[in-house]
Amino acid sequence: MSGATRTVRLLFADEGVFHHEVVTVPADAIGRHERLIDCLLEDPDVLRTVYVDVDRLCSAALESERPA
Repeated sequence: MSGATRTVRLLFADEGVFHHEVVTVPADAIGRHERLIDCLLEDPDVLRTVYVDVDRLCSAALESERPA
């Protein structure tokens, strides 16, 4: 693992109220999957640090890379 990470914004619906969470995942884990959702739900490196409640998840998107 290279140590590089990417930020992912997750949108959840909870009893009619929407809220977002921002999580950090290994960049190389994202590259191992065709879809971001597969990475979040199946990649062992991601599963060690992030739990995603699929029943409440509405969307997941990579945040834009920002210049340092």
